[in-house]
Amino acid sequence: MTDALVRSPGASAPGLRRSVTRLTVREETTMHDHRKLGRELGLFDTDPLIGAGLPYWLPDGALVRHTLEEYIRDAERRAGYRHVYSPVLGKRELYEISGHWSHYSEDMFPPMDLGGEQVLLRPSLCPHHALIYRSRSHSYRELPLRIAELGGMYRSELSGVLGGLTRVRAIQLNDAHIFCTLDQVAGEATAALEMIRRAYDALGIRPARYRLSLPGAGGKYVAAPEMWQRAAALLTDVLDRSGLAYEAAEGEAAFYGPKIDIQIADSAGREATLSTVQVDFHQPEQFDLHYIGPDGAKHRPVMVHRSIIGSIERVVAHLIELHGGAFPAWLSPTQLVVLPVSDAEMPQAAALVRRCTDLGLRAQIAGPDDGSLGARVRAARLVPYQAVIGAKEAADDQVALRLRDGRRLDALPAAEVLARIGALVDARRTDLWDTVTCS
Repeated sequence: MTDALVRSPGASAPGLRRSVTRLTVREETTMHDHRKLGRELGLFDTDPLIGAGLPYWLPDGALVRHTLEEYIRDAERRAGYRHVYSPVLGKRELYEISGHWSHYSEDMFPPMDLGGEQVLLRPSLCPHHALIYRSRSHSYRELPLRIAELGGMYRSELSGVLGGLTRVRAIQLNDAHIFCTLDQVAGEATAALEMIRRAYDALGIRPARYRLSLPGAGGKYVAAPEMWQRAAALLTDVLDRSGLAYEAAEGEAAFYGPKIDIQIADSAGREATLSTVQVDFHQPEQFDLHYIGPDGAKHRPVMVHRSIIGSIERVVAHLIELHGGAFPAWLSPTQLVVLPVSDAEMPQAAALVRRCTDLGLRAQIAGPDDGSLGARVRAARLVPYQAVIGAKEAADDQVALRLRDGRRLDALPAAEVLARIGALVDARRTDLWDTVTCS
């Protein structure tokens, strides 16, 4: 497949020339293992002195991570979420109340003795958010109250299952908990599914399937049959009304409640859960959460757990493999590489990079010292946009733009090129070029 030749799309657009290019991006990289490619691209790495399952992020990987975090925080703000920070440690008593210690302790790191108290690295953010809710009194008029956090949590994964970014011991989770009335649960769960759909569109992700994860046999789950039936009925109704095809799976629920899991698959067909929506009656009971209803009496809220893009580690691993490092332009570590044909155009190239920086675009120069123009184009094959500046372009403040998919544009004013790229990036589009002229 890598030697196949294709005609690049979109050649009928004004100012766009058809070119023949090798499939060196999408076709060549769909089978890449993110562990290998992530290191080759300088996104992340590991060191035995830090420890297994504890990757560190290199500058380009940190840029991808920061961009994802900014995206999800902005999406949550627009959806009415309020962001918090909470500690990554908690007393053992906290997790005894939540039920994690009795149902989940095998996946937790052992307690640390501090001043006569046992303290644990948290395996989940929900107990902390329950306490944040409980710290203030609430009226029914405040509900739904949506609390979100990009927070760290820790899982004591066995060494044999650790690998790359998909199975790690330190996790940065896009998490949120919605405290609401029973009548509001369906609307909040439906809205969360819509947020997930929009995020997947922006990232180019396609779900493998939707799964209704239900309890199974054994003592893994909280013993409250009526609670489970109510929660499962709510999520089933949400899925049925959404029109989404789904499968029910016993034994896949959280210990405190059923959930909708959005499954993704890698190039080998291996599935993993990325995003979730969960209904929880258990922890509001355990932490004695309440709100004051219109009757002036105390009522118990329902806790809806939801994660839009899951853990940053897992979603980046999936995106590396899905796109082969050729991320959507808005997510790419370098969005535009400037290619001066000779040293004479270096001043104009440097000026263009400064203009990009002022506009919030990530750009860098690949000059003649880095090789021939052809070699530099090949080296930058994963960068969405390549701006070639020759003598004519330098004199006219223009650039000859190459797109990552092989398309070439006739020389255009630099200001127009940057405006159009900026508009696509700001809209978090997955296509590389809009043929409608920017105003």
